[in-house]
Amino acid sequence: MADFNPELVERAVRRLGATRAELREANRQWQAMIRSPRFPGGARRHPLVLGPPESSRPLRFGDLTCTARQWALPLWPDLRFEVLLGPGGPAGGAPVLNEWLVRAAGSPPPALRGPADLTPWSCVVSDLAAAFPSAVPREGSAPTRWQADFVVPGPTGEPLACTADFTWGLLQEVRVDSAS
Repeated sequence: MADFNPELVERAVRRLGATRAELREANRQWQAMIRSPRFPGGARRHPLVLGPPESSRPLRFGDLTCTARQWALPLWPDLRFEVLLGPGGPAGGAPVLNEWLVRAAGSPPPALRGPADLTPWSCVVSDLAAAFPSAVPREGSAPTRWQADFVVPGPTGEPLACTADFTWGLLQEVRVDSAS
């Protein structure tokens, strides 16, 4: 997220009581862990790092039953880190299909009327999709990134084409197409 909003990341690091050196060391350890052939994958990975999930529930997509696990995070009390697991797998090794931040149950989404309301870290992908039904999600530049193209009314009612960038499901920036 620091490549989009370094000042927000810096404030978050301070809020967590960490130093930049501790942040770099935690990232180094995480990168070494996830690349290690001995570190478990699938459903076993996240509880080793985050502890037991706050909630776990089945989700059906047609004939496919998946599991959504969620963890509370101190930086975003109204959000949850959600891991969507595919079915089965040996000894709890269900594959991870998606992982991102989502709105916590019972937490109201922000009022989103236009680009001015879409500030960094203000909403998640589902908040934008609910506020702007024209939103068309698509993959971003990396596995943890998404984009959404959508149209909003401009100041005089003209349509404005916008693109939102998300990292781990959390809004990072919105660009208004100047050719609209």
